[in-house]
Amino acid sequence: MLRSMTGFGRCLVENTRTIQQWEVKSVNSRHLDLKWRLPLPVRSLEPRLEKVVRRFASRGRVDISLTLQYAPGEVPVARFDSGQANAMLDSLYDLAQARGDDFAPDYSALMQIPSLWNDTSEEMDEDVTTSLEDGLALALEDWNEARAAEGRALATDMHSRILRMEEWTGLIAERAPAIKEERANIMHERLGEALAQNGQELEEGRFLQEIVVLADRLDVSEELTRLSTHLERLHDLLQAGRDAGRRLDFTLQECFREINTCGNKLPDVQLSRLVVDFKNELEKCREQVQNLE
Repeated sequence: MLRSMTGFGRCLVENTRTIQQWEVKSVNSRHLDLKWRLPLPVRSLEPRLEKVVRRFASRGRVDISLTLQYAPGEVPVARFDSGQANAMLDSLYDLAQARGDDFAPDYSALMQIPSLWNDTSEEMDEDVTTSLEDGLALALEDWNEARAAEGRALATDMHSRILRMEEWTGLIAERAPAIKEERANIMHERLGEALAQNGQELEEGRFLQEIVVLADRLDVSEELTRLSTHLERLHDLLQAGRDAGRRLDFTLQECFREINTCGNKLPDVQLSRLVVDFKNELEKCREQVQNLE
């Protein structure tokens, strides 16, 4: 299933021991970048919780927050590192003495220093830990539903654009032979006029050699074949779904290269406008792909 990297999910889980409220929100990113906001007693569980997240996502910047309430008697006790706090206060006292300043410790400030508080989550009951993992999984499922809905909308939009580009590819293929003929006629007229001014006649054999060279320069059959293949590949990737973002982006770059070569090879005003429109559609598709996982 094709998913956007942008989404939001939420889950509320209540049981006899805890009340959990998970929130998951994400934006696009080249890699999976997790940002956690967890209560102190749960922070050491981050590695286990990350494994849960990786079952649901492969790319994106994901912000995950948890609001956790314990039932009476279930609240884990945080331990204060008094030895480290005493050492910090002694250092600050020595600094104040050296500067000749008075020093009055602010014990409230110590409460704001996370490193002084040791959580007891290593001793957390396995049932609570499992419950937290299950709650996170439910929030991630809700998040994935939102991402899938946006992914379907993006895929529908891109399919319509690809169909339009396939139609334009057909028009280019139809127009290319006429451009070759027009350029050959123009060359014949100009060479004939230039030679006539000098009292000479155009040698058809020599002219045919030049036409062969010109036809080779104007030939875009290989580019159109590759372009059609790339556009078909885009349809397949959109239908294949998950983890298609990078492959879609690469294929769109290949499409851009082929249509750009066609525009450079075929000097035609009508075709140039079509090539510009083609590139605009490719760029819009690339913008959409940046949000796909």
